[in-house]
Amino acid sequence: MPETTQHNASKAETPAWNEGELDSLHANAEKHEKVQAMFNAIARSYDLNNRVHSLWRDQAWRKRAVSDAKVLPGEAVLDCACGTGDLTQAFAKFTQASRVVGSDFTSGMLEIAEYKRAKLHESLGERIEYLQADAQALPFEDQSFDVVSIAFGIRNVQAPERAIGEFYRVLRPGGRLMILEFGQPSFAPMRWFNNFYCGTIMPRTATWIARDTSGAYKYLPRSVESFKTRAEMESMMGEAGFGRVNSHAMTMGICNLYRGVRS
Repeated sequence: MPETTQHNASKAETPAWNEGELDSLHANAEKHEKVQAMFNAIARSYDLNNRVHSLWRDQAWRKRAVSDAKVLPGEAVLDCACGTGDLTQAFAKFTQASRVVGSDFTSGMLEIAEYKRAKLHESLGERIEYLQADAQALPFEDQSFDVVSIAFGIRNVQAPERAIGEFYRVLRPGGRLMILEFGQPSFAPMRWFNNFYCGTIMPRTATWIARDTSGAYKYLPRSVESFKTRAEMESMMGEAGFGRVNSHAMTMGICNLYRGVRS
């Protein structure tokens, strides 16, 4: 495993989030910088925590996103907020895309992604490229990609509507936007269990696994419960210009998959 950035090594000695800030985290003017520091701090344990705390469902959710993207041979894919590259790699493994780009604004996450790419078979690894970029200001020309994806990252963006606009800009006509994001189960007993698990159990066990002092695993469940509803997400995609917007609830609504097509 590579040594990650100095942010990660120091484990964010000063917490990125204090308790008071968590009550209005999506409106915090410093959200961008705080999220970046937080993910640098937890990069090395991120994959393990994802597997454990999704009960190994996170990879199945990503595979469903790849399948529903309907990538054609030779198409180009951009995976924004790619983190350690799980979804980026899934697009390379399970499609015949000619180019798969993973972008993230956190250097510590990209170091892990590059390490994982180097372990892939050469024919897969050479189709993947990573770069550091902000989803709100993508460094790509208009109509550069056929598919844009973002998994569990849209709620971490300072201005989600701006990022959605960027996704629309870089997609070609007929291009698909795929968004994976956590949700709230509609079935009351499951919703109660999920809230208890995410609000009480997961923050403690994930913090212990990560040896984290950044406040990441207090932020993450609060960011889900205070983010946009499923209807609001679909509306935001429609307002950005996407057509044929729909969503699919997975694992009883714990995760939602959104899909929209650029006109």
